[in-house]
Amino acid sequence: MVIMATDSKRRDNEEFERPHRHRVTRFGDVASRWSFMLPSIIILLAVLAYPIFYTVQISFASLDLASFSATEYVGWENYEAIFMDRGFLNSIKATGIYLAWAMPIQMILGFGIAYLINAEWKFRGIVRALFLIPMVVAPVVAGGIWRMMLDPLWGLVNYLLGLIGMGNPDWLGNSSLAMATIVIIDTWRWTPFVVLIATAALMALPKDVFEAADIDGANWWTKLWSITLPLLAPIIAATFVVRWLGAVKMFDIALASTSGGPGDATNVVNLYIYEQAFRSLRFAESAAMAVIVLIFTMILTGIFLLGTRKLENIY
Repeated sequence: MVIMATDSKRRDNEEFERPHRHRVTRFGDVASRWSFMLPSIIILLAVLAYPIFYTVQISFASLDLASFSATEYVGWENYEAIFMDRGFLNSIKATGIYLAWAMPIQMILGFGIAYLINAEWKFRGIVRALFLIPMVVAPVVAGGIWRMMLDPLWGLVNYLLGLIGMGNPDWLGNSSLAMATIVIIDTWRWTPFVVLIATAALMALPKDVFEAADIDGANWWTKLWSITLPLLAPIIAATFVVRWLGAVKMFDIALASTSGGPGDATNVVNLYIYEQAFRSLRFAESAAMAVIVLIFTMILTGIFLLGTRKLENIY
């Protein structure tokens, strides 16, 4: 009887301690995971969270240029000032025009070129490698090279156009052509990025679907429109979001090629914020502009991500 009572008591103790040991083990597991993540969290807080917090802080204050610290809380005055700033509104308009042209062109060209070079033909590997070259060129270098190539007097592009009798367009002096120049340079540099993603997506498509379409006698257009595009729809949407996040930060190419000119034709919003902050020393107003752009970008990105999820659920 004593032995049975002892065994029963031992079992009761084990059943009591088991949940406790489980909680301790679970807590230790969670703690170990967070300990591995802690260095990354600290780095992110240092290089991302603090600058955003500092920008928001000085956007509601006047800034002391000697100490670069907020001196007096001014409420919404900086935000009221920037919405009365015609230059800021023009820069948003220029950014919108750039995005409205560059994004569709890059997406269509990127997936179209990927579809062509994914077909079986000789030297396609060399062509794929050549398409990656613009991606490794620094944006400032790309802008400077294209500026020389599009020079109205000594540029290579106008020289070639003159040989076929197409005149001598002023790419950098005409407001409409200057924006086209920005779009051309940005498309030249970033279309290979879209091509790279699209090529990987095309290579991952299931082959049996296309084999079944061949057996049914489908031509290339039917396969493209009824099979390839529906299967690629989520990838296209995701690529658009990634490219959008890069395009909305347009700065270096505009600075190197047109410097925002002529007038304000290519003065995109990030370039305008830079000029107001570091040339006009309007740091508080520039911080308010940056906050507005950040909020606007986050809202649109959220909308695009919701659209991407819906496409993934559909297809």
